[in-house]
Amino acid sequence: MNTQFKRKIAFALSMGVVTTGIISFVLLALNLGFAEGFALTWLRSWSIGYVIVIPAILLVGPRLQASLDRLID
Repeated sequence: MNTQFKRKIAFALSMGVVTTGIISFVLLALNLGFAEGFALTWLRSWSIGYVIVIPAILLVGPRLQASLDRLID
């Protein structure tokens, strides 16, 4: 595995943790408030979001980047 590919994977995994964590926290706080069981509900939502977003970043990301590169160039 080359270094460039490893960096892309590491970035996708890191970005997925950060974005899904922030978004799931904020949306749950806004919609449910900080009720009893908030932390467990948030962790469950975060894990589901993470499992969904990583393949999306890895599969859609390169195609979107290529499209944007063509559009901008």
